[in-house]
Amino acid sequence: MKALQIVRKNVLVAGANGTTGRIIIGLLKRSEAYQPIAMVRKQDQKDYFEKQGVSTVLADLEEDVNHVMKNADKVIFAAGSKGKNIIGVDQEGAKRLTDAAKEAGLEKFVMLSSMGADNPSVSDELEEYLRAKQNADDHLRSSGLNYSIVRPGHLTDEDGTGKIQLNEKLKIQGSISRADVAKTLVEALEDGVKQNQVFEIISGEVPIEKAVHQN
Repeated sequence: MKALQIVRKNVLVAGANGTTGRIIIGLLKRSEAYQPIAMVRKQDQKDYFEKQGVSTVLADLEEDVNHVMKNADKVIFAAGSKGKNIIGVDQEGAKRLTDAAKEAGLEKFVMLSSMGADNPSVSDELEEYLRAKQNADDHLRSSGLNYSIVRPGHLTDEDGTGKIQLNEKLKIQGSISRADVAKTLVEALEDGVKQNQVFEIISGEVPIEKAVHQN
């Protein structure tokens, strides 16, 4: 008998060249279920990923992005302007990518959001950013696409523990490593996992695979 050929789904990663994005690409490369498509803005970034054998597409979130969906099955949005262009990238860029995914009939859209996006006025310092994330999240929720929206606490560059605390709304503030956020985003790609749900995560004691599958 021939062994069954597992068809790996193509996952477009917006923000692939960012710190979290690169971790996501690595996880997808090692996955048996997925393979990454890195979405980047610059040719040197494209060269970097192609040297690693990663499919890459050039695109700018401030311009038309419909072409990036050509071979994609699912999307992870992990892009961000680091405060330089919050409306253009974090808000309108996310909305533009959502619309392109909808047009292409993609299977699932996983959005990296932020704790506080449900109540932007909670922080004077971050209000504009959180409002942009809220608007992007709301656009995805009303798009008709299957989605998971992940809202982590304060991001750190520490090593991942593989364990988190997850709830629709956490009653406490907290931090979480980018590595654990990346793993959560990849786990949420699975059909039916936190389907059409918004949830918050910080460091915790529950293994990520278990946390995202719990109702």
